[in-house]
Parts: sequence; C-alpha cells; structure tokens
Amino acid sequence: MSLTLFKNGKLAFPAPTGIGKEDGIIVENGKIIAIGQTDDLKLQLSGRSYRTVDWEGAYVLPGLVDSHMHLSMHGMKLGMLDFTEAKSKAEMLEMLRKRAEMTPPGEWILGLNWNENAFQPAVAPSIYELDTVTDRHPVFLTRTCFHAFLGNSEAFRRAGVDENTSDPVSGAYGRNEHGRLNGWIYEEASQPFNQAQPEPEYAVKKACIKRACEDALRLGLTAAHTEDLRFLGSIETMLRIYSELREEGLAFRTHQLIYYPFLEEAQKLGVGAGVIDEWLAVGAVKLFADGAIGGRTALLRKPYHDAPGTRGMAILTQEQLEHITAGARGAGFPIAVHAIGDGAADMVLNSLEKHRLDSAARLPDRFIHAQVLDEQLVARMSHLRLAADIQPRFVASDFPWVLERVGPGRTGHLYAWRKLLDAGIACAGGSDAPIEPLDPFLGIHAAVTRCKPEETHDGYLPAEKLNIGEALHLFTTGSATAAGEADLRGKISEGYAADFTVIKQNIFEASPDELLSQKVLMTVVNGAVAYQA
Repeated sequence: MSLTLFKNGKLAFPAPTGIGKEDGIIVENGKIIAIGQTDDLKLQLSGRSYRTVDWEGAYVLPGLVDSHMHLSMHGMKLGMLDFTEAKSKAEMLEMLRKRAEMTPPGEWILGLNWNENAFQPAVAPSIYELDTVTDRHPVFLTRTCFHAFLGNSEAFRRAGVDENTSDPVSGAYGRNEHGRLNGWIYEEASQPFNQAQPEPEYAVKKACIKRACEDALRLGLTAAHTEDLRFLGSIETMLRIYSELREEGLAFRTHQLIYYPFLEEAQKLGVGAGVIDEWLAVGAVKLFADGAIGGRTALLRKPYHDAPGTRGMAILTQEQLEHITAGARGAGFPIAVHAIGDGAADMVLNSLEKHRLDSAARLPDRFIHAQVLDEQLVARMSHLRLAADIQPRFVASDFPWVLERVGPGRTGHLYAWRKLLDAGIACAGGSDAPIEPLDPFLGIHAAVTRCKPEETHDGYLPAEKLNIGEALHLFTTGSATAAGEADLRGKISEGYAADFTVIKQNIFEASPDELLSQKVLMTVVNGAVAYQA
C-alpha cells in the first residue's frame, strides 16, 4: 500500500476559489484520504509507515487538465518546422529555406502553425514561391487552424493532384483567377497529401506521444483529453502505446476520443465509453461539422462579412451527421462534435435533439469550440446534456481580425464563454494544442483578460471575461465534468484522485500578467510526483 503525507502546501481547497487554511494532505493508493494541518495529519499517521513530500510553502491547485488537444500532433510539433513566431511571408519562406538546406533531397518537409492574419501584409506564400524555395522536396504546411494547408508542386505531384483534379465533397483545392492551383488545400482535400507521406513507424508514434506527455507534465497538466487515432492508425496501437508508456514509468492520464471511422474497430475490440484503468479512459465519438474561421471554412448561417461569396463549408450533410450520431448511440457512445460556426451549431443541435443521449449515460455529449453562436442556439444547448469544450486562448489569437470575418451583427455571442456559463452549460477548458500553446496558464490568462499577452486594453468583448476562479474551474472541475468524472477528479477533496498542480505564486492575488510567468514547481498524478522543477 502506498501512503504519502504531502505537507507545507497552500491549498486551493475545497474548490478553486481561494486558498484555505489547511496545509497537508494524506494520500493512499492514489486517493486523498485526509486534508488538514500537517501536525494533525502526522498524529493520524502515528505508527504507520509513510513517505513525506514537502511542498515548502508552494501553492497547490487541483490537477489541471486540458480538455481538448492532440498529444500526437503536439509531440510532432516539438520536432517539426514551427511557424508560430513568423511575422511575415518573407520570414516564413526564410525558415523554410533553412530547413530545406538541412533536409536530404526527396524527403518531405512538414511545417505547421503559420497564420497569414498575423503577417504584414496578411498574405501567405503561393505555390510558386514555395517552388522557388525548393523543388527537390515535397512541402506540406499546416495552417494554425489545422483546417487549411499549403503545398508546393512536388507535394501536389506526389499526392496525385493536378489542374484536372475535382474538389472532394468536403474540401477544396485553391485556384487563382486563371483556374490554376495556387497551393492552398482545404479540409478533406488534404487526405491525398497525408496518404502520400510515409507512414510513421511504431517507434516514431510512441516517441511523439511520450514527448507530448512529458511536456504536458512540465507545464502542470496532470491529464489531457485527446484524439490521436488519425495519427496512430488504430485503437489497438493506441492501447499498446499507452500501456507500454505506463509500464516504463510515465504517470499521465488520458481521456481518448474515438474518431468516428474507428468506431467499428472499437466495437470489434469490445472497447466502450468509460474508464479502462486509472490512467486511460475512452470517451465520445469525435466528428467534424465544419472547419475554421481563419480559412473561412467554418459554416455560418449567413455569408462572411469580408467574403460575401461564401458561408464556409459543411464537412457532413445533416443526414450524415444524424447517421453517425445514431450509430454512436447504438454503440453506447456520446458524441463530440467540432462546430465553430452558427450554421454548424444548428446542424449539430438538430442531430442531438433528434437522437438524445440516454439519461443514464455517465458521459455527456461534447460541443467543441462553439465560437459563433446566438441567443437561440445557447438556449437549445442548455436543454441538452452536453459540455462545451472551449479554448480561451483562441481569443488571443483570433482577435481583432475575426471581427472583420463575421461582421458587427454576430458579435453578441462570439467566443461567448460568460453567456455559456450563465446559461448553466458545463464548460471545459482546453488549448487545442498544437494549434495553440499547451501551457494552461496562457488559457487562464486569456479567459480573464480577453487580450493578447502584450496588450493592455479592457479586452475583446469584455462582457465575456471570466474571473480567476471561473477560469481555473474550466481546467479542473470543468474538464472532469466533460469526462464524466466530476465525482472523481477536479477538486482537492477527500475521496478524490490525488492529482495536484503545484505552483510558485498565488494566482488568486496575482495580476493577470503574472499568470504569464507562472512557474510550475511540481506535478503530482495519482499520488506520485510525475514532474519536479
């Protein structure tokens, strides 16, 4: 039996609204069994064998959990060409040129996180400019939204896409005014490019997951809700990787969403929605209703304000969406749907209202992103058993340009976290890493300020700002609720999992800017010190 006394901590107890008087916790077999003053707890342990961990006056939060990210892609990002800091098209091309000089001819060059909206002027490279940098490597670059891509001519050649290739139903190839390919690739049109790339070996996949989990622990995260099957290729591979990593000593919890094409495999393997063990749980069936605002592929009810010729793109028809939802229900799964635009939100709610979740189900449905809504849509959401997966950091990345995308008539419920909470909708906080930085304190900062880190104004649509307790709640109890684990995790309370994020500063008294320099001293998962600075 594992018995530990954690002492000399300043605890966010019993809920993440402030610091309590208690300074110690007894943990047994990964569970909190007592909370109180250290001297009193020592008396309770008199005569028993236990180990001691001294927090040395640090602040102890319930273990932070990212409710929406992609561990595999985050792990890949740590080894890929990352354009996050690029400020112009020229800078992006120069980074690509340096990578090409280091890459053997013929090998793919993969990059991600470019955002032309942050460039001056706001223009991305064309296929011709990519060809000028290199025609000896296939180049495939993923936009920050992960719904639009760029490729050079060699990448198009290997993907088997040319001027005569028709657009797929749920995607498109960008073309110039003469009808020629301009290098842009949208949504499902990216599949031929993914298929043309060499399949990563098992060891590479495992290394990506391990690297991402270790980085998450360093940032104070005790768990993540993730969807990685499009990278890992099978549920069997996913289960094997996490089992091996646990055996090798990795202490990190994951809640795995099942991308809908893998539902059949889940049924064959007998994998259902719920907890597999204390480290891994299977959640909802994941699907996409639309794309992203940045690439104008999010589905709006009315045309984009800055591009009146388009409303965006539905990834699935209403009939397909309802068919997948019904299939998930039949297999005992909730669903988790990516829906950014109000047009997509309407489609998703139509499907959920037609195929309601069984009242006995432990896990709720998940409404992912929910960035463009209106009063009626929020009201409909409040009458369903669902959790909203929100990404506060999107505010820092998408404003102010998103205001021009949607126009003044749609700002009333734009990234409207306050309105969702006020409507009684459970909200969970995530990063969508690698689209946004994985650091949860950046997300908390964005929820509190509605600003970019370097800005000092009152915030974009400031009525939607959250207080520090509410922002912290997103990454603790909110994430636990979305996973159907609100009675197990998300609080420092007796009977709950011993998952703690230990930090240097008191975030309840710190200024918002101090959140940006918050130092994680220790991450405790299941009663074990999984990271220590």
